[in-house]
Amino acid sequence: MTMRTLGGVPEGCRERLIAHYGPKVQDWLDTVPSVLGQVAERWNLSLEGYHDAGHASVIATATDPDERPLLLKAWADPARYRHEIRALRLWAGGMTVDVMETADDHAVALLELVGGRPGGSDWRQRETQMVAGALHGLHIRGRAESLTISLPLLSDYLRFEVLPRIEKRVLSLDLGQWAPLVEDEFHALATLKEDPERSTVLHGDLYRENVPFDRNGHPRLLDPVPMVGDAAFDWAFWTVYYDLGRETKQRLATAARISRIPVPVIAPWCRLLSLDGLLYYVDTGDPRAPQMTEVLSFLSARGAGGYA
Repeated sequence: MTMRTLGGVPEGCRERLIAHYGPKVQDWLDTVPSVLGQVAERWNLSLEGYHDAGHASVIATATDPDERPLLLKAWADPARYRHEIRALRLWAGGMTVDVMETADDHAVALLELVGGRPGGSDWRQRETQMVAGALHGLHIRGRAESLTISLPLLSDYLRFEVLPRIEKRVLSLDLGQWAPLVEDEFHALATLKEDPERSTVLHGDLYRENVPFDRNGHPRLLDPVPMVGDAAFDWAFWTVYYDLGRETKQRLATAARISRIPVPVIAPWCRLLSLDGLLYYVDTGDPRAPQMTEVLSFLSARGAGGYA
């Protein structure tokens, strides 16, 4: 039986997107069921239901006439849609999720369902090494296109978003016992600089849930927030956030070995991201703040790599 209508967007997804984009996104959320129905009819799909896994978008599962499982993804921000599709097409060929169809008029895409189910397969052998190899492959391909592809710049993201919010929170939050650590890291930020020789197309959002494995045991990176900038940023993000508080040291060592970017170069980017994360967790009352403090303390210790 073909189904081309879904009910309203799940409440958790609505709340998350409203928190991210503000109240203005509510009208868009109300139109999503109708939009998904239109593109399902356009591409002859049967809708199965929503899949809510913390994304900054609305995702639904679907099947085509051959019963192949697929994902429909709808973006609230057309610019984010364009950037993500542009990067996924640049990286196409087995390292990322495949883009099957796009509807530019609705900022909706039909995507491969990695592993045949949301979250991918359970086959994650040699996970750290496999994901590092996939990320390195993305960077190699992105390096050749970084001067021509139209994407946001890491330098702008740092200058206009990350550094201002760090400064604002350092000055306004009651950091208690963490204040000395935060102040030391904040003052060290001034020496952090990108290296143009490492410029590539970055994934920018390397959480573990964004790296499902296919049925052959290969990682397939999805949900990028692509930018052009220093590859060390991606390696640092993966080191810190892929599995927060677990195997940080191992990932840092693997990142340096695979990328051939020395630990003392990657570590300052790790510290930047850890500081930003810690301040966010403190500001929002997130229980992961102590966990992030341990990560930042490790990265700040002698031997983890200081600011160059």
